[in-house]
Amino acid sequence: MRGLGELLITVGLLVALFVVYELWVTDILQARTQSRLRSELSQQWVATAPATWPEGSSGLRPAPPAVGNGVAVLHIPRFGSGYAPVVVEGVSDGALRQGPGHYPGTAWPGEVGNFVVSGHRTTYGRPFSRLDELQVGEPVVVEMRDRYFVYRVTGSDVVDPTRTDVILPVPERPGARPTKSLLTFTTCNPKYSASTRLIVFGELTGTWLKSAGQPPELAGG
Repeated sequence: MRGLGELLITVGLLVALFVVYELWVTDILQARTQSRLRSELSQQWVATAPATWPEGSSGLRPAPPAVGNGVAVLHIPRFGSGYAPVVVEGVSDGALRQGPGHYPGTAWPGEVGNFVVSGHRTTYGRPFSRLDELQVGEPVVVEMRDRYFVYRVTGSDVVDPTRTDVILPVPERPGARPTKSLLTFTTCNPKYSASTRLIVFGELTGTWLKSAGQPPELAGG
């Protein structure tokens, strides 16, 4: 009995340490990674030649970035002015430990098609912890090198993890040809579980050149 009691105590301690690591230590690690990514992305944007893309378009898609590299900065006004995670390329475990991840092969911000981003909800910075709070009509702003793309939430859904039609060019419509610039967020649901997926959909409503300052959605307008 004494040996069993010691074993149970040891197992309990290991479980507690695991919970601490998952819920707090991973946040610290991800914050450091995000700081590095933000610095690298800023330097990259400064070094990039001025764009000649037409207004309202993201222009030619750049060369595919390496998995884990920063590609954009995400702003969601409902989550506060301090919410600005760097979106990285890729949705592998390693990529998502760094920040929200862009699904390779899906549209680029501003392009016709579906710009799909996945993120953790309870670990590694919890970038999508409050995703369920977003309401129809609320803005989501994606910051690129020289402009902001402003999307508006159009709806949400909870689906089985095997459902891949939500990341199609036209979500939930296999074979449909896209005619709009769309945004889709995906994350585990409910919190602390992966039994389903929470999906939030959005549609591009405008672009804002950085030379004109921040869009009203970020400037409090």
